[in-house]
Amino acid sequence: MPSVDPTILIAGASRGLGLALAAEFLARGWHVVGTVRGTDRTPLHDLADGHPGRLEIELLDLTDIGQIAQLRERLSGRTLDALFVNAGTAPSDPLLRFGDITDEEFARVMATNLLGPMRVIQALEHLVPAGGLIGAMSSGQGSIANTQNGRGEIYRSSKAALNMGLRNFAAREAGKDRAIVLMAPGWIRTDLGGPDAPFTMEEAIPRVADVLLSVRASPGLHYLDRFGATVPW
Repeated sequence: MPSVDPTILIAGASRGLGLALAAEFLARGWHVVGTVRGTDRTPLHDLADGHPGRLEIELLDLTDIGQIAQLRERLSGRTLDALFVNAGTAPSDPLLRFGDITDEEFARVMATNLLGPMRVIQALEHLVPAGGLIGAMSSGQGSIANTQNGRGEIYRSSKAALNMGLRNFAAREAGKDRAIVLMAPGWIRTDLGGPDAPFTMEEAIPRVADVLLSVRASPGLHYLDRFGATVPW
């Protein structure tokens, strides 16, 4: 049921950064709609048990266009103060180059990191009114200007493509009073980031939430790190 509290939908909240972001927004008094893939119980379900009535769980595989359409239908008539797509995957070998990756694995990475997020945003953006926020989890590795060492080219390219996707979306949004943000959270210890990452989610996620909330007052497109600094395109 709709809530009087501000509402954020986090697509991809079953674990990792999405789960931590859901917990952070709950702690700040928000109502959260979080999506999970499949019907298995996840840590998001445990989080929901501790916040009855304040965390809704929706089924969504963002690489399935049919499930995106079904979610759009289920949410018809709702208002989202913020829509944030948290999605990220990398090749099984992060150092694979274009000449080495299979067609199937390349398609998987691009479907998860670009196509799915942009489809979700396109399907649900009408639920976000003026003054709201639309965003996606990008990466500092998506910065073309900052690319120096030539490593991780598949993941880097997929995030740069996401940046272009949301930049195109923002160009069509000209004149609408909504903030659009690509978030570069930094290297964080998650399943994707690995155990050698220098920052924990407990250190990073509150700063990410701070930036997302502060940018709502600044309509237009932003590519920011967790400190609120602009990342070079």
